Order: sequence, then structure tokens, then C-alpha cells
Amino acid sequence: MKLAKRVSALTPSSTLAITAKAKELKAAGHDVIGLGAGEPDFNTPEHIIEAAEAAMKEGHTKYTPAGGLATLKEAIIKKFEQDQHIQYAANQVIVCSGAKHALYTLFQVLLDEGDEVIIPTPYWVSYPEQVKLAEGTPVYVEGKEQNHFKITPEQLESSITERTKAVIINSPSNPTGVIYSAGELKALGEVCLKHDVLIVSDEIYEKLVYDGATHTSIAELSPELKEQTIIINGVSKSHSMTGWRIGYAAGNVDIIKAMTNLASHSTSNPTSIAQYGTIAAYEGSQEPVEMMRTAFEERLTIIYKKLVQLPGFSCVKPQGAFYLFPNVSEAVKMTGFSTVDDWVEAILEEEKVALVPGSGFGAPDNVRLSYATSLDLVEKAIERIEQFMNRHMK
Repeated sequence: MKLAKRVSALTPSSTLAITAKAKELKAAGHDVIGLGAGEPDFNTPEHIIEAAEAAMKEGHTKYTPAGGLATLKEAIIKKFEQDQHIQYAANQVIVCSGAKHALYTLFQVLLDEGDEVIIPTPYWVSYPEQVKLAEGTPVYVEGKEQNHFKITPEQLESSITERTKAVIINSPSNPTGVIYSAGELKALGEVCLKHDVLIVSDEIYEKLVYDGATHTSIAELSPELKEQTIIINGVSKSHSMTGWRIGYAAGNVDIIKAMTNLASHSTSNPTSIAQYGTIAAYEGSQEPVEMMRTAFEERLTIIYKKLVQLPGFSCVKPQGAFYLFPNVSEAVKMTGFSTVDDWVEAILEEEKVALVPGSGFGAPDNVRLSYATSLDLVEKAIERIEQFMNRHMK
């Protein structure tokens, strides 16, 4: 049977593909170190688990409103007031089945055929695919490595056309871990206000920042920018709740209403039990979040130093998230491979280390490796990569 055009044009997720290959080798008995997954290696904090268990026992296992529990929306609104000093009403918030679902639903209600969405590169792998599924057109703007992978206001303005509907800003970034400063965000925001371009601010990694860096939401910089912005966030990364699938969007009343209407015909509602767990995540102790952040910062400090000593590697030091995104083009040449993708595949086959090629993120000279795994394993992985380099260097 012939499939719909919208799915036949999709590019499979490179992160999921490399993770699947690593699992396949591990199942065959190989000692594989997987550095591809984008999820913390910590369990969900105990008070969140207990809240979900209590919700089940109390019978909170039924349908909820399509846009999420009123009590959860209240917790999210309080979070915005506390962290970003901005205020939203309940009708400006929708709870979704993960931040990915929030983004998907947003593009479905926002885009018509041919509408353009500006996506800075490197980008998270699902942005362009979700835009294409909504019949939109991704427009890529290169965040140059010498500018720490960040786009400039001049680049943004030169990419805007009469079909431009939105721009995506992901800070801290997946895959680079870089953070836009308040000044940089304000300058980009002024361009968006001038041309009436919606800002989609993906802030899923906001709690994972290091070396004294701070996260700024573009929506907190002015009332005008708040009105021009849809914030996407969730608890997957901050509270190690990737499998719970709770994310949310906040912003324009009409957009949130349209997203809620669409959700009512697709998912009905986010999982009730996970919503109660998320209330506990935001209203309970944040100490586990800080403990996890501290552990990631310690890993980054150690691993970054070792990584940049590898022959042919150069790397912008990340300020957030839990990824390193080194440029390995020179390492690939030194070992006689044609492409980074071939090089990554050879490392997986020979050394049983799973990296994600940067081609899936719009940066074919780079690879992404996650340090959301134990320090011992990441150090061992770097040792294996060094062995690979020494064996193949000409």
C-alpha cells in the first residue's frame, strides 16, 4: 500500500538509529558504550514516584482535560513566576505528552503549506521533520562554529521572507550545549518583532547549566517579546522524567486554544498519573535537580579536557545540556575515512562506542556524544576512541 507523502519524506532519527544499533550489538554480547541517548542516567526523584503511586491508589486514573489538569497548570504558572518572573493565565498554558508533542502540535496549528520556519543549525533532529509534517518549509541558518554555533541578528533578518512564520531558538542547545545571552536574545527578538515572526523558544534544558552560566528566556526580556513567544518546556531533562512524557507550551491564547482543540482529537489528554507526578516535581524539593546538575557539571569538567586532547578533535565547550559536539573533520581525514558517518560506524563496529553523527543535526563535520552516563563509562569511551585513532592514523 502506498503511504502518504508526508511520512515518505521523513528522515529517520539519527539518535534513535544509533541507539538501536548499539542495543543490537549489546544484545549479541558485545561490551557497548552508548553515548547517543538524550536522557539523564538518574532515576526519577523518589517524591515524584510516590506522588504518582498515591495518585493511582486515590483513583486518579481517568481522563483529564485535554489541555492538562488545572492543578498542574497552576504549578507551571508558579514555576514561570519564580524562575522567569513572567505571568501566564491558565488559558495560556497547555500540557502535552512530552515537549516533542507540544512542538508537533504547535506546528500543526501554526503552519499552512509553504509557510517557512527558520531553524538555526546545528538543530535538534526533530525540528525540520515536524515542520515538514505540517507542510511547512524548514529554512536553515548556519550557527557558525566560530560564533559558538549561534546565529546573529543579521543572519536572521536576511533569512526572513513574506512566508516566514516562526524561528526556533533552543537555549541551552541540543546538540551543542551553548546558551544565548540575554543581550543576544534581545537582539534576535527585535528582529522578530520588526517582522512579526513568532519565536518558538525551546527551553527544555534550562535547569542544566554550568560554570556559572545562567539561562534566560527570551519571553522575560520585555512584554512585547513575551507576546511574540511560545515557550516549550517540560520535566523530561530537568527531573529525569523522560519516560513520563510530560511537556508544555505557554503563550498566545489563540494558539494555545488551537493546540488544545487539536490535542482533544489526537491524544485526548496527557497521562493522568504522570501529570500528578509532575505537580510533585514542581511543588516538591528541587534538591534532586541540583544534585543531578552538579554531577553533570563535574563530568563535563573532566571529560571536556580529555576530549580536546584527542588528535584531530576541536570542541566548543558547552555551557548547558549534557552533550559535547566536537568537530572531528580533521580526525576523520587523519584516519583515512571519507565521511564522519563512516568514521562513526567504524568506531561502533571496532571499539563498540556509539556516537551520533552530526549530519543528523545539520552539522556533518561534528559528532554528538552524551555525558548523561557514568563518568567511568565516558572516560572508557574516550580511551577506546583514542585507541581507534592510534590504530588508523596514517
